[in-house]
Amino acid sequence: MNFTTVIVPAFNECQNIVRLIRNLTALYNSSIDVIIVVDSREDLTINSFNAIADKPNSYKIIVQDYGSGPANAIRFAIEKVETECIVVMMADGSDDPRAISELANLVSRGVAIACASRYMSGGQQIGGPRLKKFLSKNAGRLLHLFAGIGTHDPTNSFKAYSKTLLMQVEIESRSAFEIGIELVSKAHRLRLPIAEIPTIWLDRTHGFSNFSVTKLAPKYLPWFIKCFAPKFNIKLNNVN
Repeated sequence: MNFTTVIVPAFNECQNIVRLIRNLTALYNSSIDVIIVVDSREDLTINSFNAIADKPNSYKIIVQDYGSGPANAIRFAIEKVETECIVVMMADGSDDPRAISELANLVSRGVAIACASRYMSGGQQIGGPRLKKFLSKNAGRLLHLFAGIGTHDPTNSFKAYSKTLLMQVEIESRSAFEIGIELVSKAHRLRLPIAEIPTIWLDRTHGFSNFSVTKLAPKYLPWFIKCFAPKFNIKLNNVN
């Protein structure tokens, strides 16, 4: 069995998914599992994925039924995974797939969450909405300085998680990418190790992002605040 599964939520990422799968194949071939998750059988990502003839058998695409949105897609896929490390990355080409091995290595060494950080020394964000960058960068700075979070970039979705953590805590996010900061908040309050590596994030070159600061920022805010909260109010799974 492979050690790492890469989960990629996607929505009509026809061109981007082909490039991502080719990059992952060139870098890792079948040494990792890959799960592309879409919300419906009409998603155009499916045809593009299926048309890639030389992809490894460990790369699959699934249709989730937990409700629309990336948080539901990620939750659905997590329940299908058996590997010890789970990496979440974007389908749009913004994340550097070469970082997967470094993130997985940190998990293998005992880290609960390994974060790819745009805002630590050596990291960078190129492109993207300025307001989104301002808010995420300063939120990360505040949490790192005053809550002692082990990353400068808790809102970045490109992270590796230990399966142990994901089995321990209940995931409450149901819509967008606030799932990333939710899990950072819970791991931090459980006093579990969080680490980071620098990454260079590049804005997508094909398609359009559905991210809306005004709609989604309020979903991030409660988890930002809970990073300062005590351990006792964390929702845990009932695992024997």
